[in-house]
Amino acid sequence: MTDSPKKYGHWIAGAWREPEQGYYQITNPATEEAVGYASEGHAAEVWAAAEAARAAFDDWSRTDPRERAAILERIGALISERAEELAALVQAETGATMRVAKSMQVLTAADSFRRYARGALEPDTVPLAPHPVTASPPAGGGLIGAAAVRRPLGVVACITSCNFPIANLVGKVAPALAMGNTVVAKPAPQDPLGFLELGPIMKEAGLPDGVFNVVTGSGPITDEALVAHYDTDMISFTGSTAVGKKIAVAAGGQMKRTLMELGGKGAAIVLEDADEKAFTSAVMAVGSTLSFRSGQLCTAPTRMLVHRSLYEKAVAALTRYAQEVTVGSPVDDSTIVGPLISAAQRDRVEAYVEDARQQGARVAAGGERPALEPGFYAAPTVLADVTPDMTVAQEEIFGPVVVVIPFGDENEAVRIATGTPSGLYDYVFSGDTARAWHLAARLRSGNVGINTAQRHPETPLGGPFGLHAYSELQSVVWPS
Repeated sequence: MTDSPKKYGHWIAGAWREPEQGYYQITNPATEEAVGYASEGHAAEVWAAAEAARAAFDDWSRTDPRERAAILERIGALISERAEELAALVQAETGATMRVAKSMQVLTAADSFRRYARGALEPDTVPLAPHPVTASPPAGGGLIGAAAVRRPLGVVACITSCNFPIANLVGKVAPALAMGNTVVAKPAPQDPLGFLELGPIMKEAGLPDGVFNVVTGSGPITDEALVAHYDTDMISFTGSTAVGKKIAVAAGGQMKRTLMELGGKGAAIVLEDADEKAFTSAVMAVGSTLSFRSGQLCTAPTRMLVHRSLYEKAVAALTRYAQEVTVGSPVDDSTIVGPLISAAQRDRVEAYVEDARQQGARVAAGGERPALEPGFYAAPTVLADVTPDMTVAQEEIFGPVVVVIPFGDENEAVRIATGTPSGLYDYVFSGDTARAWHLAARLRSGNVGINTAQRHPETPLGGPFGLHAYSELQSVVWPS
């Protein structure tokens, strides 16, 4: 990093735009020093970005898919070429370890652009068999042919949270661009700098001006103006349920399409028939909440629901896991758990743990702030003897904290698992995968992992489902 942190304007219509309201500091969560400065958003700048995207839509939506594919492929290649410098910036502003910043942020973003370069060439038309239709007042009878065609939606507003600022946003932007949409992106206020660096990269790759725009801001004004502007046709949002509800109300007033990935309180159900392999997989999966990105992951298995016969064994195993992971500076290769994104988030996590203690939970591991300064560190914490009605069992903590809850049978496990407002990701661990498959059907969750916390890149909203999410169907009918 340089001695003089860089100031970033908004990226609008293929160029930097200086902010009317000045800049705000982006702070390194590990050192508490300035990484750089982002633009403080103003409604007029958001409007300019939305209008630039609208102006660019007609040409981009009619661009030959092969040309769109070539541009996206070049973007992926340029990101890979600059992975080291981008990863250093992402690591500094997020507090992630370098392994995560490079492999699961920057290189994942490059892979997404390559994947949707191929996606731009996927068939967008579903032919329908000719159908004999009798005459009616509007038209004569005959054999009528038809097709269902996927069309771009228009201007897509992409808004995300702070945990994976490049990977999450690119996961929205790449399929949206591949379908022929234009984009206005709004990164999380805490760590937008790495994503802003993609603007010049996309321009260098040949993306026309106005197709991709980025606006930033430390408060809600930027997001609110982006959601409300008449030029945005779709809002794609990843973040808290509370903010998602506000977006839904505002977008609904204009009948805008919304796509939301909201808060998570993932349940990992460990059945009594879990053999040693399944049990170990469960401990590692739940343990990842304590180690990976310091628990700042909405899909994390933050609740471990364990059959009573395995309960104390599970608590002991997670306690050992929490005590063995290394907490420290993310630039140290031995570090597993780095800092949280901000002091406010660290304080929030600590407040949840203290509240659980007051409600009668047993702190089996952690629970005290690590003796590390500077930086916003929280200890990997295991809470046992938690009941389903406790706040820590109901609300997303977004930190390195897991709760362990016993159950007696499958019905009770399902009641506990589905007894929160969240339904993003759940898990089932069993020695009988067929049983786990059937149990998955009872979980009101968009995703279920069986004996693994691994992801599949083609499941919704990846792969072709990602393309479909940023398109709308048009029926085309003609006489055969």
